[in-house]
Amino acid sequence: MRVLVVEDEQLLADAVATGLRREAMAVDVVYDGAAALERIGVNDYDVVVLDRDLPLVHGDDVCRKVVELGLPTRVLMLTAAGDVSDRVEGLEIGADDYLPKPFAFSELIARVRALGRRTSVPLPPVLERAGIKLDPNRREVFRDGREIQLAPKEFAVLEVLMRSEGAVVSAEQLLEKAWDENTDPFTNVVRVTVMTLRRKLGEPPVIVTVPGSGYRI
Repeated sequence: MRVLVVEDEQLLADAVATGLRREAMAVDVVYDGAAALERIGVNDYDVVVLDRDLPLVHGDDVCRKVVELGLPTRVLMLTAAGDVSDRVEGLEIGADDYLPKPFAFSELIARVRALGRRTSVPLPPVLERAGIKLDPNRREVFRDGREIQLAPKEFAVLEVLMRSEGAVVSAEQLLEKAWDENTDPFTNVVRVTVMTLRRKLGEPPVIVTVPGSGYRI
């Protein structure tokens, strides 16, 4: 899942991004509304975690732009204002969910995951294919009943492949969904991660390389 965190309190923004990355999400961070509009125009995001009171361009205007562009991106709006009228106003602007500050990080994670599921074709909460069971919420992976411990990026790559339901996923698509914008697009990190993932999943191999195209399960 690719997430953009837009929050002018840099310590909070960085803390949220770090926590989301630990949940195997690819996260970009900006600290004002103008930068948010720039990123949204360049990258495809599943979810934007958007502070409402932003410098340069207000969070309301960022949200309106997402709606105006017709993007499948879901918006989780954050604000220190917790009145019902504020929440209603935010939702009427086009936000998909609303979370007042301060918030429990576990709730933020749950809401981001719930919104992420709404950006794609509905799938069961536990993904199953080729003897593999992947639970995105519990971050658990089993193959033929055996639990497999994966690093966050390995889990993210496997989740993208599982969600593709047998379709080929290119290295570029994996890079976009599982890594943030600071990753060198010419790196071999995708190939190395897939190799490690294959080894951990064991025999027989379930990740197939399609020459010149990408990978599939």
